[in-house]
Amino acid sequence: PRWGLCLAALASAGGAAAAPMRVVVTGAGGNTGGHVFRKMLARPELLDPIGIARTAASKEALMSSSGCRDEQVAVLDVASVPGLYMDAAIAAFAGAAALIICTSAKVKPTGGTDEATGRPKMGFPDGQPYNVDWLGQRRQIDGAKASGLRHVVICSSMGGTDPANMLNTFGKVAGGRGGGNILLWKRKAEKYLIESGMKYTIVHPGGLLNEPGGMRPLVVGVDDQLMASVNRAVPREDVAEVLVQSLLNKSFENRSFDLVSAPSAGVAVETNFAALLGELGDASCDYGLGEIPDEAADIKEADLLMYPE
Repeated sequence: PRWGLCLAALASAGGAAAAPMRVVVTGAGGNTGGHVFRKMLARPELLDPIGIARTAASKEALMSSSGCRDEQVAVLDVASVPGLYMDAAIAAFAGAAALIICTSAKVKPTGGTDEATGRPKMGFPDGQPYNVDWLGQRRQIDGAKASGLRHVVICSSMGGTDPANMLNTFGKVAGGRGGGNILLWKRKAEKYLIESGMKYTIVHPGGLLNEPGGMRPLVVGVDDQLMASVNRAVPREDVAEVLVQSLLNKSFENRSFDLVSAPSAGVAVETNFAALLGELGDASCDYGLGEIPDEAADIKEADLLMYPE
């Protein structure tokens, strides 16, 4: 990746290199967030990452896998009491210039078989999308703004313009009246970020592949137009690289876009990230498309999750 050119751009007028940009990475204990964190650790001249893990055990695992120092990882649960979260977030975000949000509700088998589909029942045993992808991301955005951060990047998901997307059907409760709708709650958090006044970058990757990055040409689009393409997947490592590059290239500022990849070329691919979004012109995802839960839906969801019977 052509990130070396960014070092010159960050140098001061006197010729000395600027101090590395401190960046908070939430969800650093997860797969994609872990890739982001390790990529930043590998660029100490440019970036000074602070990984956020949800538990002490997750922090230990991240330190072991990345080789980072203790002070480079903080424990902070986005589902904690709002007031306590804000105090902890401001402390963890101190001195940072940017935030990359890689937290997401995780769909998992919950036991049994869905009679309608014959497939295993899937849900969100570790936290519903409403709590993780809406309330949790909103808290992170509020914490970033209160801490004076200048740029927030969200790793989201493609498919958000279609309320009927299959991903929205997972994790329903209360006879299907509540729960699930992960893409709708993600989209609500994205719009909240756009309206926050901070610089933003929102990346909607397609299906995530656990294979080495840098081996596939990257393809960008907007408004789920790439859902109709044959190739709708992208390696996690490539997604992580795009999230990092979002902070190093001005062309990524205040943009929301979709990301997939072409088939592997079998050899390493050199991506010019500064020009990656050029084919989109000025296009960015349109939040007038699809459906975003309003305040009434927000209140109803909170009630149904608290009292599902």
